[in-house]
Amino acid sequence: MKTYGKKTWIIAEGYIPSYGNGPEPEFTSHETACILNTSSSKAEIEITLFFTDKDPVGPYKVIVDAQRTKHLRFNDLRNPEPVPLDTDYACVIESNVPIVVQHTRLDSRQAENALLTTIAYFE
Repeated sequence: MKTYGKKTWIIAEGYIPSYGNGPEPEFTSHETACILNTSSSKAEIEITLFFTDKDPVGPYKVIVDAQRTKHLRFNDLRNPEPVPLDTDYACVIESNVPIVVQHTRLDSRQAENALLTTIAYFE
């Protein structure tokens, strides 16, 4: 199979609300990076978060096996520290092999949930 994607992706808009409406975990407000690795090698990924009023945090290290996909909830990132809730952030995603990244947010603060999705910027 052909390898698709780029090695550097940027999501300039991130925000995880601290509360939600509806059953957990399906309706937990969250940010997700949907990562596709079509290459024949595992993707070793590093994510760095950037904030308005503090130094960057990272790298968060993630593996996506060869010819696999991973839907990574930023809410689940713990090391080097949990992603703060109710805080604006952006991120840079770097991989050793080309990958494709799509950004999705579920905001369930109201009973009428909102789902946002967009392709990330690539370099």
